[in-house]
Amino acid sequence: MGDTPKAYSISAYGDMITDESRMSAYLAALEATVKPGCTVLDIGAGTGIFSLLACRLGAGLVYAVEPDIAIDVARQIAVANGLEDRIQFHRDISSALSLNPRADVVVSDLHGVLPLLERHLPTIIDARQRLLASGGQLIPSRDHLWAAPVCSSEAFRRVAAPWLDNAYSLDMRAGASYAANRWSKQYFKPQDLVAEPIRWLSLDYAQVTASSFSGQLAWTADGDREAHGVALWFDTELAAGIGFSNAPGEPQLIYGQAFFPWEAPVALRRGDTIQLDLRAHLTGGDYLWQWDTEIYPAANPSSPRAAFRQTSFRAVPLDPEILRKREASYVPRLDERARSDQFLLAAMDGTQSLEAVARQAADAFPGQFPTFQKALARAGYLASKYSDS
Repeated sequence: MGDTPKAYSISAYGDMITDESRMSAYLAALEATVKPGCTVLDIGAGTGIFSLLACRLGAGLVYAVEPDIAIDVARQIAVANGLEDRIQFHRDISSALSLNPRADVVVSDLHGVLPLLERHLPTIIDARQRLLASGGQLIPSRDHLWAAPVCSSEAFRRVAAPWLDNAYSLDMRAGASYAANRWSKQYFKPQDLVAEPIRWLSLDYAQVTASSFSGQLAWTADGDREAHGVALWFDTELAAGIGFSNAPGEPQLIYGQAFFPWEAPVALRRGDTIQLDLRAHLTGGDYLWQWDTEIYPAANPSSPRAAFRQTSFRAVPLDPEILRKREASYVPRLDERARSDQFLLAAMDGTQSLEAVARQAADAFPGQFPTFQKALARAGYLASKYSDS
């Protein structure tokens, strides 16, 4: 995926705006930090709600940065509210920008279910170092990630049932191992927790420099219950004394909690120990997760009752042909589709129209472009993706 984050639908942005607990906390944080005439950077602005609120609170200049086409909707909304003269809209990622003046306040909500999402941390680290004025304020300022083992047959059923218990009398077990190595968004209740939550990670955005993390956790089961995996969630501090939590039992937020399932349910007994080695490694544009679990009975703490080794690397089937082509010793050769793209891109030298480029490509690659319209469509796609003007 690279540096460009996944796009949300306009409806998804609407869901974020109507999340009252989230919005009231962000508004309070902006009220505490935005001063008359200050400069605000809104990273991942979407349809612009934080930018508009910053203007309403007196910001003299707002940079609204969003790589998705949603930024055009933000521009329309700014015009409708008479605020377009104070907002500079950038359809880009913040790491590609240079700001003058730098921002007094940087506001973002690049969380997903967890703060460890795509390139959230590298983005915030870069913004702090290059785009934030000395003494400026980051919103949010901190996140704390919490974890606890959970008893939720319903959450586990959503993961396992399609592969282990379908209504068609088919053996679908080959898919079960892939499903068990993928975390998912769920909503848990406090009574689903089978042990006290433990803080796994704290992120102070004024100081953090790393993007990958690991840590070991251990719980003691509080009763005789079946457990199905581990839940993760976060508490966020937006500004001093202002924040929210997506913990089980708190007002429900759009984020939910992350469910890291085990490969099979485990019958716990009071006093059993659950040990978890949890790792999140940023690879390219997303996180590779690993969760290794061992469960030890209180009566025999040296011999695990169950042990699981799980990783999101095994959540999708691996194509041997793709792996072969990624080996260092592989000698690649472009196929016709790539050669035609190469031809089109080389022809886009700033001297020819898209029509002229497409006609040349149609003549040069008739197998790839049996009609001029197909060549023009491909040329248009490449131009929209790579043209700088």
